Amino acid sequence: MAGGGFTSSSNETVFEARITGAVILSCIMAATGGLMFGYDIGISGGVTAMPSFLAEFFPDIYKRVQQPAVESNYCKYDNQKLQLFTSSLYLAALVASMVASPVTRQLGRKQTMLLAGVVFIVGTALSALAGNLILLILGRILLGCGVGFANQAVPVFLSEIAPTRIRGALNILFQLNITIGIFIANLVNWRTAQIPGGYGWRISLAGAGIPALMLTVGSLIVDDTPNSLIERGFEEEGKTVLRKIRGVENIGPEYEDILRACKVAKEVKSPFKDLMKSHNRPPLIIAICMQVFQQLTGINAIMFYAPVLFSTLGFHSDASLYSSVITGAVNVLSTLVSVYFVDKVGRRVLLLEACVQMLISQVIIGAVLGVKLQDHSDSLGKGFAMLVVVMVCTFVASFAWSWGPLGWLIPSETFPLETRSAGQSVTVFTNMLFTFIVAQGFLSMLCYMKFGIFLFFSGWILIMAFFTVFLIPETKNVPIEDMAEKVWRQHWFWSKYM
Repeated sequence: MAGGGFTSSSNETVFEARITGAVILSCIMAATGGLMFGYDIGISGGVTAMPSFLAEFFPDIYKRVQQPAVESNYCKYDNQKLQLFTSSLYLAALVASMVASPVTRQLGRKQTMLLAGVVFIVGTALSALAGNLILLILGRILLGCGVGFANQAVPVFLSEIAPTRIRGALNILFQLNITIGIFIANLVNWRTAQIPGGYGWRISLAGAGIPALMLTVGSLIVDDTPNSLIERGFEEEGKTVLRKIRGVENIGPEYEDILRACKVAKEVKSPFKDLMKSHNRPPLIIAICMQVFQQLTGINAIMFYAPVLFSTLGFHSDASLYSSVITGAVNVLSTLVSVYFVDKVGRRVLLLEACVQMLISQVIIGAVLGVKLQDHSDSLGKGFAMLVVVMVCTFVASFAWSWGPLGWLIPSETFPLETRSAGQSVTVFTNMLFTFIVAQGFLSMLCYMKFGIFLFFSGWILIMAFFTVFLIPETKNVPIEDMAEKVWRQHWFWSKYM
């Protein structure tokens, strides 16, 4: 499966490498961690729209939904316990991400992914078999621990295993699998909602065990990254793996580059403390801000609660699930756009274009709802309802080829080796913290802010655009261990920290 060798097409250093079967297999297996994460994002929103699930665990909401004229369209799903069902996973994930950092560094990326898969399988079983709300949420907490470990290890694994010239495309496999997971979950929900007997939601939740099993098996098959092996003292094994994944004999320059980075890493006794030093400030600030902005686009509010949101807008139960399937499909196809373009046009172009597209979409959605959807109206009307679906799809598409994948890619490739695990841990922690905040607060915000919530997210998108223009550097074609010299020291603002 070896492909053509890479040579530098610019003044950036690109190590000799081929697209080997070992790299492709490793990246596909590791990226199933994204499939696991995405399936859970999609499945939680779907089951919360199923009457049988609501009747068993949230009877108050079930009664409220059955009497639509009594409660405001914007408020009928406003319930803290329902939001806790979704958000508890992300609260657990942000705690687990901090534990995952030393685990990833000491045991390696491979073992951390294995642990993530096993814990997620246990959480899946508990969720699917739960007979009360406490067991249901306990299962979600275990799922969150699996997500925290997977999101810590997988992006770093992908960035370290991939050849420099296609690092962006291969790393985005993680985000692509997130979108595929969401799409599959939407399809599963649409089908299980039609099963007589009211147990379809259990099948939906149990399905999360399939991608978790794929990650577990994949973790047993793949080699750990050369960076991780060498950092932990297995220099010869690391050299062997590097030769295997690059498919060439001339691995000396890249091996020496990794070896130098590992020697620096071994001198760092406290990676989290080292993160606070001036020279680590640029990637740390970028990583934190990208995670905050990623959530403040409003994407997860839409993806978590797509069926609930469309139901709020006047779609019937089946129609709301069907509409979420459409947005899921758009999400997958648009992520493929990022896979193709990220190493061609670069990161900044995709981020900036998406800001414009997301801003326009959110403003139109907010304006349509503000004019057409009143507290107790039955629906938007067919024409305006379809316009909202189109704008949601437009918004999802732009996010899927930009802030979605690049929010994980850029942090995973910009930290130096000595703080890479700690930096990724902070990245995952920040992402899960704000995902938790959005998941826990969205339905209440929708109730109180009504259509204004979309204008709220629009304001943040405008801020993101300015942040991208002035502060996010281009990292295309830069070797992962050379970011300090070739990115941060060359940047008009961040160079003063170096």
